Amino acid sequence: MTGITEDEVLHRIENGVAWITLNRPEAMNAVTRDQRERVIALLAEASADPAVRAVVVTATGKGFCAGADLRSGAAGGERVAGDVARMIRLGAQRLITAVLDCEKPVLAAVNGTAAGIGAHLALACDLVIAAEPARFIEVFVRRGLVPDGGGAYLLPRLVGPQKAKELMFFGDAVPAAEAERLGLVNRVVPAEELEETARAWAERLAQGPTRALAMTKQLVNASLDGDRAAALAAEATAQEINMTTADANEGVASFVERRTPKYLGR
Repeated sequence: MTGITEDEVLHRIENGVAWITLNRPEAMNAVTRDQRERVIALLAEASADPAVRAVVVTATGKGFCAGADLRSGAAGGERVAGDVARMIRLGAQRLITAVLDCEKPVLAAVNGTAAGIGAHLALACDLVIAAEPARFIEVFVRRGLVPDGGGAYLLPRLVGPQKAKELMFFGDAVPAAEAERLGLVNRVVPAEELEETARAWAERLAQGPTRALAMTKQLVNASLDGDRAAALAAEATAQEINMTTADANEGVASFVERRTPKYLGR
């Protein structure tokens, strides 16, 4: 990975949870191209590693992610038709789809301002816990830009089209408490409790039936784009596949034997 120091994206695995931490607090964690590629790679590794059973995405300092770092990696030379679309497709959109397609549940622990692609990074996660000082900003309109990084896909599915347009047309900051009321956030906690709460949720997920959670995630995400018949067919197929896993057998056996299940993620 060129152009990135190891401490710009911190990574550790604890108790089955992969922690991915953006670490450029002096830039409010505005994400560079190299940081983006590192996060994408870590999410792919989490999907493939049976020892990882949940993921937390968070950041250091006062900002979760202030958007894309427009000062880094600026391309020189003449721009031709197709360049911008290609850049978005291979850049911001890949980051968001890496979260959506990760085979492990991904939790965002939003410590501060999440703006632009930073907001979409958080909203693409399966669960979102926000610290009280956190804010969510659809900042694109302030720069005369169209939202990218899947924003026009994610927001209407979370808050409905009218509210999504309000947020995107005006670009106003949405405080954490309002974000929770709108359904953008699952829970708001005091800043000093953010890591503890995220750890408790993530480790609870890491103790669950990992493959069942992965297929549940796929079903919910796909249901927003398909019709009822497709959703029911996908559900039946997922249940068929899941019933071959050791965790499904353990879940049924523990119910019959009246004991707490012990899931292994297999």
